[in-house]
Amino acid sequence: MENTNYSETVKKHFVNPHNMGKIENADAVGKLGNKICGDVFWIYLKIRKNIAGEEYIKDIKFQTMGCAAAISTSSMITDLAKGKTLTEAMKITNKDVADSLKGLPPIKMHCSNMAADTLHEAIEDYKKRKKGIKSKGSIKKCSRCKR
Repeated sequence: MENTNYSETVKKHFVNPHNMGKIENADAVGKLGNKICGDVFWIYLKIRKNIAGEEYIKDIKFQTMGCAAAISTSSMITDLAKGKTLTEAMKITNKDVADSLKGLPPIKMHCSNMAADTLHEAIEDYKKRKKGIKSKGSIKKCSRCKR
């Protein structure tokens, strides 16, 4: 990874991603893709209740097909969200992801959008499942990506 504008934190998360994999029987799944760059993100959640009765993210994993920034942002979003209540996790932004990675090249900022949006999609999927609404199973197109 020589001659890149990636921070050391991005490089570390790319080479050794955290929480990579699939959760079997996940309580929720977020799926998001970008047809232009080809990145596809999946986030899997296991939700439990804490002592206060609030639902929180007990476990989170990701599978991402994409570039170094896509893998790194997926890894970072799992670190940021794990252990958070659903309300707290919904407040995680693409800026939080990029800042935690010590920045991304401007052309790769859409990856932080996709990571945060995929987490939010997973939480929305969980809320729908609780209401008995089945997931469509398709990969949603990232609406904020400008590429």
